[in-house]
Amino acid sequence: MAYATMAAEKEGMSEGDQSTSQEVEQTAEGENLSPEMLIKHPLQNRWSLWFYMNDKTKAWEENLLEITSFDTVEDFWALYNHIEVASKLKIGCDYALFKYGIKPMWEDERNKRGGRWLINLSRNQRSSDLDAYWLEILLCLIGEAFDEYSDDICGAVVQIRPKGDKIGVWTADVRNGDGNVRIGLMLTHSPKLDLQPKTAIKFNTYGSK
Repeated sequence: MAYATMAAEKEGMSEGDQSTSQEVEQTAEGENLSPEMLIKHPLQNRWSLWFYMNDKTKAWEENLLEITSFDTVEDFWALYNHIEVASKLKIGCDYALFKYGIKPMWEDERNKRGGRWLINLSRNQRSSDLDAYWLEILLCLIGEAFDEYSDDICGAVVQIRPKGDKIGVWTADVRNGDGNVRIGLMLTHSPKLDLQPKTAIKFNTYGSK
């Protein structure tokens, strides 16, 4: 799934698209197929959205909730448009988007040999940059924007913290040096993400959180 397709869905359908949609509905009636199934755009991977609620009366893993999973462009936007943006989360809470079956924790078998590219934001950037950065990271993940290195991606986490928020892009294996470096370069120089010069980004391995 090309990144451009993901961005196009964000803008909505044109009149021509609406006409095409009507034609699809008419065809679907004749073939006894669901119009919704015909017009949805499948993703290369299935993804799960997780939420960490920071309830200090519970153990860490008890606070980690799998909200839902999706595998089409349309289902992603339906989800994203019906949840709070990251900047509105309470201090100490997280969102995480990971490939289906991978938990957003270092102890998961598919994360334990990996690392993460960590983007550190100042408190002031919560209102100016955080939501835009997080959305672009999500689109990069589900749109497979890291090209041949997309298989090295496990997921991403946004963390709301008192001193400054963090966005981490988790990779599968620190031994894949070339892949990790290329993913970092794509994040740093992405015109879509457009990181500000004041935004710090670094690579962490498991155990150096």
